[in-house]
Amino acid sequence: MTHVNSLPVLGVALTLEDLEGVEGLRDFVFAADRDVELRDFIPVDALGRDWREIGRRGRRAFAGHRGRIGIHGPYEGLMVDTPDPEVRAIVQRRFLAALDGLAEMAEGREAPHMVLHSPYTTWHGHNRVTEWDDTEGIRARTHAVLAPVVARAEALGVTLVFENCEDMDPAERVALAASFDTGAVAVSLDTGHAHYAHGATGAPPVDAFVRAAGARLAHVHVQDADGWGDRHWQIGRGNIPWHAVFAALAALPEMPRLILELADVRGAPASARWLEGQGLAR
Repeated sequence: MTHVNSLPVLGVALTLEDLEGVEGLRDFVFAADRDVELRDFIPVDALGRDWREIGRRGRRAFAGHRGRIGIHGPYEGLMVDTPDPEVRAIVQRRFLAALDGLAEMAEGREAPHMVLHSPYTTWHGHNRVTEWDDTEGIRARTHAVLAPVVARAEALGVTLVFENCEDMDPAERVALAASFDTGAVAVSLDTGHAHYAHGATGAPPVDAFVRAAGARLAHVHVQDADGWGDRHWQIGRGNIPWHAVFAALAALPEMPRLILELADVRGAPASARWLEGQGLAR
């Protein structure tokens, strides 16, 4: 039987409002020094306000917390491979502001991370090796957008992680991360996104996404789903084969940080209990 203390500890994606207002959530996070991923930099208007104040407020909120801290970077309307140079400047400005806000919040912390969305779409997946194949273009445009962002991440000691969204080929994101040739760029896996892609677009199953990423997998969004849509359900309410997923994770040279990313953060403690009952995580 697996000893509870040997199980990987789940982190939580949340907002500062969640931490302050959801009953029991602060105790859940602080009692086990769980990793956290702040979502306050996602809203479209967040970086038009004083992002430094978001960072300062976050630093105060997590005083005494010894887990790792990261953020989900902004993504609404921000294509990481945008071809328009004027739009590119806006995307860079948003990402750089988010990085500086993270630095403000995570000052003195070990290994902060920022999640970025993958540039690979279902359209791209279905047009590989046709006359519309844009594989090289996607990579070139992503490098053009992220060059200053990666440089800032390296200077701040932040790891940028590419999260799968519509990705059909789990190896593409891994190759993209490797192409930056820096430890500041790695791979994220969203279990529900992968399960959606498997069920709806013919992508491999979730555990195959883990194996494809291998040692470059630094971060996982843990959410349950039905293979049809992006559900972000409490763990145990969908049909993701969790034993296969955690077996693949356990085979990695290092366990990535595991972040519960739920539509309703109030389900985080119950999700941890469910996975603990399965002998997988706590």
